[in-house]
Amino acid sequence: MISGSESALDIVVNYKKGDAEQVKKWNHAGKMVLAGALSLTMLAACSSNKPTGEQPSASAGATSAANAGPKKEISASMFDRGQVATAEGDYENNRWTKWINENSPVKIKWVPVTRSQAQPKLNALIAAGEAPDLIWEYDRNYISQLANSGAIQPIGDYINKYSTTFKAYLEKHPELKPYLSVNGKVYAVSFARDTIANHGMWIRQDWLDKLGLKAPTTAEEFIEVARKFKDGDPDGNGKADTVPIALSASATSIFRALFATQENQWYVEGGKLQFGRVNDRFTDSLAFQKQLFDDGLIDKEYITDTSFQRSSQLLTTGKAGIYLGNWDIQAINSELLKNVPDAKMVPLETVSTKYGKNGLYQEAPPSVFTAFNSKMKEDQIKSAIQALDWMLQDGWVPLKNGEENVHFKMVDGVRQKIDQEKFTKEVAYAAEYALLMDFTLKPEQIPLMAAKDEASQSYAKQKAKSLELALKNKYRRDIPFNPDLPEITQLIATFHPIAQQIEAKVVTSGKAMSPQEGMNELRKEWKRLGGDNVDKLAQEWYEKNKDSMK
Repeated sequence: MISGSESALDIVVNYKKGDAEQVKKWNHAGKMVLAGALSLTMLAACSSNKPTGEQPSASAGATSAANAGPKKEISASMFDRGQVATAEGDYENNRWTKWINENSPVKIKWVPVTRSQAQPKLNALIAAGEAPDLIWEYDRNYISQLANSGAIQPIGDYINKYSTTFKAYLEKHPELKPYLSVNGKVYAVSFARDTIANHGMWIRQDWLDKLGLKAPTTAEEFIEVARKFKDGDPDGNGKADTVPIALSASATSIFRALFATQENQWYVEGGKLQFGRVNDRFTDSLAFQKQLFDDGLIDKEYITDTSFQRSSQLLTTGKAGIYLGNWDIQAINSELLKNVPDAKMVPLETVSTKYGKNGLYQEAPPSVFTAFNSKMKEDQIKSAIQALDWMLQDGWVPLKNGEENVHFKMVDGVRQKIDQEKFTKEVAYAAEYALLMDFTLKPEQIPLMAAKDEASQSYAKQKAKSLELALKNKYRRDIPFNPDLPEITQLIATFHPIAQQIEAKVVTSGKAMSPQEGMNELRKEWKRLGGDNVDKLAQEWYEKNKDSMK
């Protein structure tokens, strides 16, 4: 799933796009952490000497923190998503890392980790004693594992002692507090996401109009519209070559969400915790996906199209009319319009099933979790908290928006991009450095924030509608976060590739395995791997923690 979006799901959600080999890698790295053979030392990553773009001025939005004498130095992890243009430098050394170190109260050395392999890489750094001072991830379960293994330390007392901005912010956002604690102690800082929206559904309005169809509102209507897209030659080339539904890494989660279940979440059923991948609603989600496959409404090669490049190509070349992805598809929409200028992709509200109309996946309230290396001394912790307070107060503003009158201008109290291409090259990657932010995105702000050219404004209006629809229906999340016991996490990681094989057989093998037979196999494997004991542990955890989750 993913999405551009990132999530605070259970650690195992990272394996949706992976395979058994990735699971083995994680298990190996995870054992290095959980075995307790951790010897953490502070190692600052060496900066690159590559040329960088012109550095933003101090007036870009944050108050200069230049002080007499040398600044203290800390190190921090960050995600390498491959988005830094060569002219900008690299993730360790660019205009924004320089700007941060000139304006923040401390110097920060950044330790990039590849996003797709972030946790194994961080685990390896921890086990080698080379972890940075500040470690951050979207996954609360991962932070919990680091806390239980002693890799990070509790910081509640230090926040009370040294913080001003974050301490006040947390009082305004009490919804964050349950997520920051492990075993009753605060182990991380975080901030409220600009939006909890993540996944979305899109449809070609021009195809609906051509075939005289209305946007579907139920699962049955969804299938019927897809069939019309398949058989009605909506692209007008006289050939039966359309594949109605294009998928993405988020698609499987969308299939699950329609039926109010997810494969890696726990649900409260009659007062008892039940793992999503073995509940009855999950069977219905498999049946729905199987019907789409059997009827030729999704690509027959989607199982092997793990990068979803083929599916994306079907959409952007005008051969698909429905897209199951994220709520914001700007890049994909732009590519589609290059190939099919008259195409009109519009957001589609989630369709109802026998379980009602459920929201597609929405994130939990916290964004990234930033934790403190257990080897940090009090003076280093104080410096880190000062840096985080600076970041939250106004340091995040240029990292998210760029420099005023260069990358944005103020319009009706909203920062409006001046040039989307320039922003993408010079600013988009900088958000990775904003460990704390104070911004909430509202649909009505989106057109005001977008560049004023016709194409940007046209998509901005659809993007605003998409965000509105993504938040319209509540996503089912019975408990704020999943049980974080190592026995549970390990079993789920082991179970995942086995379950994937069973589910693939259900969907693609015709009559060889029905959805109910597949569910019987899933429950059998869950039990064989120790599911009964994990269910017991999960229930005990729930009884112990449920009052603090309210």
